[in-house]
Amino acid sequence: MDSYTDFAPIAARATPPGESALAVIRISGGGNALGDASDCGALKLLEKCFSRPAVLRAAQGNSVVYGWMIDGAEKVDEVLISVYRAPKSYTGEDGADICCHGGDAAPRAVLNLLLKNGFRQALRGEFSYRAFINGKVDLSRAEAVMEIVGAKGERALAGSVRRLSGALEAEINAVKKLLLDVVCEVELNLDYSEVDGVGSEDAGLPTKESVLAALSRLDHLLALYQTVKLEKEGALVALVGRPNAGKSSLFNLLLKEERSIVTEIPGTTRDWIEGWIEIDGIPVRLADTAGIHEAADKIEQIGIERSAALATSADFVLTIIDGADANPPKPPLQMPGSGLLVWNKCDLNPMPDNFCLDGKRCIAVSAKTGAGLPALVKAIAKELRHLAGSAEEGAAAASTGDAPGTDRQRSLIASAKTALQETLALSDNNAPLDIIAPRLRDALDALGEITGEVSNAGILEAMFGNFCVGK
Repeated sequence: MDSYTDFAPIAARATPPGESALAVIRISGGGNALGDASDCGALKLLEKCFSRPAVLRAAQGNSVVYGWMIDGAEKVDEVLISVYRAPKSYTGEDGADICCHGGDAAPRAVLNLLLKNGFRQALRGEFSYRAFINGKVDLSRAEAVMEIVGAKGERALAGSVRRLSGALEAEINAVKKLLLDVVCEVELNLDYSEVDGVGSEDAGLPTKESVLAALSRLDHLLALYQTVKLEKEGALVALVGRPNAGKSSLFNLLLKEERSIVTEIPGTTRDWIEGWIEIDGIPVRLADTAGIHEAADKIEQIGIERSAALATSADFVLTIIDGADANPPKPPLQMPGSGLLVWNKCDLNPMPDNFCLDGKRCIAVSAKTGAGLPALVKAIAKELRHLAGSAEEGAAAASTGDAPGTDRQRSLIASAKTALQETLALSDNNAPLDIIAPRLRDALDALGEITGEVSNAGILEAMFGNFCVGK
């Protein structure tokens, strides 16, 4: 059944396919107000294919049971089962994590056995969906689960963990509290506008300071999101330059491994090569490109054209100059607004004081000795944060986790901000309260969607449908 709402016992792999020592199969279902606590619950069904059903039946929540998964008299795999009893489980239902041998065959056999004995294959994100429906997590925490899975760096992970711990939920609730106080006073004025001395629908917006405070906090969240997005998604940084400028050597130095072939023969790099590194908490997809020059070789020319196209589409470009050249030529490409000049081989020929090209500052490094590398890395991080509209000092603040972590959350915060700006504009133009009140409610509804207080089935299925199976 292709539905998130049948609450049948479900099963899915919680670990990806591939060679590994262990794998985990997750099950859930039954034991809560929405589920089925009868003999069709997840733990009851599991007893049918477990070698020690009485031990499993007697197991307390948050305990581990050893035994075999069995199909009749045939053993399928030796397992450890972590037992969870409702409501003290991730989903709020009875459930278990079955730890079996890794690889492909054993986990597949265990999962097929479960499906054969009454379980349904879980849909994408269905475990987290049930956790939300059963009040175990709000939507911001549910989304943080997938943020953690997709985190590429330590800072992105730290922010996601704090959102999972409820930091964003707490901040959104604090903003809503400010607005609810205003709404209550507005509603009081509207309800009693006909009672002398109690209120008036033409009265000015009450506690305007609370609306301004809420707007300021929303602005702060939107500003932090630029840092969060950069630390989550990273940036493409391309190394470009003429042949033998030392691009591949610098690429290998930054990656701390020998990825690119380095020789004195011009044109050694025929196509671009890439690798991931982390710079000041920012995931960077670093690309070493072919030397830009006029090439007679057709294959080499194709590589040069591809490199030029990559440099054009990159978020940031490091243009490498051969400092050992007595008269370093200008960069082979027109310098984009987002880039740095790098004077390589400063160990052979120091960079002249205050050297620059086309008004761009240049940083001296030696890919051979590592001289100047810390300064280059620091400059790259600073420029990337600047390009993303993220203040360098904002990185630490974003790691507190109270910043939005997804485009959905950012969009809803922006909608709430717009509604508050319109509220203040109406108030400044002396609009009656019955015109102002709906905009305040719009702001509250937008914030309610972030945590899931305001939601519908279509939104929920679209969101959880982007999760992993087993989450």
